[in-house]
Amino acid sequence: MIDWAHTLPVVFLVLMGVAMLAYVVLDGYDLGVGMLMHHAKPAEQDMMVASIGPFWDANETWLVLGVGVLLIAFPKAHGMVLGALYLPVALMLVGLVLRGVAFEFRAKDAARQRLWSQVFMGGSFLASAAQGWMLGRYVTGLAEGWGAMLFAAAIAVALPAAYVLLGACWLVLKTEGALQQAARTWALRAWWPLVLGLAAVSLATPVVSATVRERWFSMPEFIALLPIPLATVTALLGLRWLLQQPQVLGRWCALPMAAVVAVFLLGGLGLAYSLYPYVVMDRLTVWQAASSTEALAVIAVGCCFAVPAIVGYSIFAYRVFGGKARPLSYA
Repeated sequence: MIDWAHTLPVVFLVLMGVAMLAYVVLDGYDLGVGMLMHHAKPAEQDMMVASIGPFWDANETWLVLGVGVLLIAFPKAHGMVLGALYLPVALMLVGLVLRGVAFEFRAKDAARQRLWSQVFMGGSFLASAAQGWMLGRYVTGLAEGWGAMLFAAAIAVALPAAYVLLGACWLVLKTEGALQQAARTWALRAWWPLVLGLAAVSLATPVVSATVRERWFSMPEFIALLPIPLATVTALLGLRWLLQQPQVLGRWCALPMAAVVAVFLLGGLGLAYSLYPYVVMDRLTVWQAASSTEALAVIAVGCCFAVPAIVGYSIFAYRVFGGKARPLSYA
């Protein structure tokens, strides 16, 4: 017999985690493309925007789903997290709004297209850095003190670097010619900041969190978990090798994107292991933060309609606009 009081909160925790990871990967590449635009010529900037234009609305839907689950399924955690992260959440929303406004105006206001491109770049960086700060604060359980703040600042730098690499690999996949060659160069340049940032964060996390340190460095857990960092290193080295091959500009163009997505998925898996069963590290478990079983049952019915709709919409968008990007046209 299933114990729904125990099971439903875990189901919603998994759903929230999957939604947030999907958002980070999917919206991460278009934030990365936005941050890369300052390297490109105006015509290349148009094609970069065209490569993400059909997808960015669908990508941000996953953020709505993740935050929505946090709000309705874990209201105690929602109040605690949003109360502590009010300013970076506001800055992230400002960045996302700036991106949305600039996306439309740079196509309509030709006289100020350069200005709107800069707004798009700035909004992309602001949203990325704010997300990195929030992730750092969340991993430490919203702890105070200089150590926790420095850790959050480090992730506020590392996450945009990861998004830049993700965006460059997306451009390798979606573009051709000189822009694709430039994207490969950008990806090779972004590889080192990501590797160094990932190494620094991985070493710092056990220092700032005793819970993480105990989970990862106790025996026999250390041996059992070793495949995660080894697979991550393998994916990063494979990505570097792929980017150096001439075939990456042809039939291998999708492989760098697959490799960097694998790095994100492995990072998400490691983070999930570090956090469970907490919704807020060391402060609220999934069962302490959850709504009543009756409320979760009602919410589950709604999710049975909403989640397939979001998944279907995303799959449809990526199928319709698959292949290489083409210039966007506006009436």
